[in-house]
Amino acid sequence: MRVLHTADWHLGQHFLTGHERLTEQRAFLNWLLAAVRQESVEALVLAGDVFDTTTPSHAAQELYYDFLVRLQSTGCRDVVIVGGNHDSPTLLNASRSLLRALRIHVVGGVPVEVNEQIISLNTSSGQPGLVVCAVPFLRDRDLRLAVAGETPDERQARIRDSIAGHYLALSEHEVVRGLRERDVPVLATGHLYAAGGEAREGAERDVHIGGLGVVGAEHFPAAFDYVALGHLHRPQIVGGRAHIRYSGAPVPLSFTEADDKQQVLLLDFTGAGPPVITPLPVPVARRLQRFHGGLDEVEVAILAFDNEAFSLVAWADVQVRSDESPSEVQRRIGAALKERRDHVLAPRGVRHQRLTNAPGLGPEADAPLEHLHELTVDEVFGRRVAGLPPERAAALTATFQELRQLLAEADPHAWGGEAAE
Repeated sequence: MRVLHTADWHLGQHFLTGHERLTEQRAFLNWLLAAVRQESVEALVLAGDVFDTTTPSHAAQELYYDFLVRLQSTGCRDVVIVGGNHDSPTLLNASRSLLRALRIHVVGGVPVEVNEQIISLNTSSGQPGLVVCAVPFLRDRDLRLAVAGETPDERQARIRDSIAGHYLALSEHEVVRGLRERDVPVLATGHLYAAGGEAREGAERDVHIGGLGVVGAEHFPAAFDYVALGHLHRPQIVGGRAHIRYSGAPVPLSFTEADDKQQVLLLDFTGAGPPVITPLPVPVARRLQRFHGGLDEVEVAILAFDNEAFSLVAWADVQVRSDESPSEVQRRIGAALKERRDHVLAPRGVRHQRLTNAPGLGPEADAPLEHLHELTVDEVFGRRVAGLPPERAAALTATFQELRQLLAEADPHAWGGEAAE
């Protein structure tokens, strides 16, 4: 069976000062439909973070459903979608009964019945070709809420053991064991931060603060022939095991991801055992470009910037280090951006950092000017606890994240519509 693994679409993401990403995401989905058809993909697996917030816009939801409808004409027989930490389980599950009629299997959150996480997919001849253990993002309520008085290390061990136990129980389920004994391969999904994975600063907020990277490759049972992971946006292998992978985000979601190679993964199963894995590069519609340096350097780089190979105007992160006055920096860089407006746009404006302190100013004058709207909730809280002893900061951060998660689940509009992660 031929399967395609993707994750972290983040449909509806708004970039920095509110610029939407639907145009880029639509371009990716159009390409994905063509790739599914061209590569004769039989099953599509989406490992979480379908949407960017728990309350996606109507336009983002329309893009999602439109893709699923158009997918029906490609020859892809089955789709498996699991919820990520950005997704609302309730929203994803609302259409699951209807989508099941189209062989689209949705597991937005951990269901009451374990059988609902085990999905058998048939080959074109009607015989079982793949069994999927569809594990969504595991929230604390799916594992066990925090224990009063436990240390960060104890909490980390509790989360690790609970997640590992969840996967072990699925691998030992009679349906999974029975099919694998019949030479049917087993694929498991996950949306988590595995040990050794590389997270991008500002790109992926930690799923379990105080328990970062607690799940390692060794915690996935040997019965899993492939583990399709989501959450980390850079494509990567976990623990040196080629069959445990993050496919990565198909659209770069921050400037820290500008140099990543966007891809999806094509999996060819020929019975039980690891599949043959072929990365398919995803074309990028919009470049995210950094211009950092001295005033002359940045000005020249912007004026020489060529974006002809891309269909959409590039977005730039511009930071100038110069002792020139702010007005002079803004004048020159603004003029350069205006001249190249058909090639590049700076959504967050121009940031200015002085090379030396002005008279009467302290060391903080060296820091680039930041605005509150440019920071995430986690970044603001992290700066508030930065001066505390590490153990105290970790404990407060863990408590803060649990409160965020509980509040977001009770009120989806809290924290700008994002569940705590």
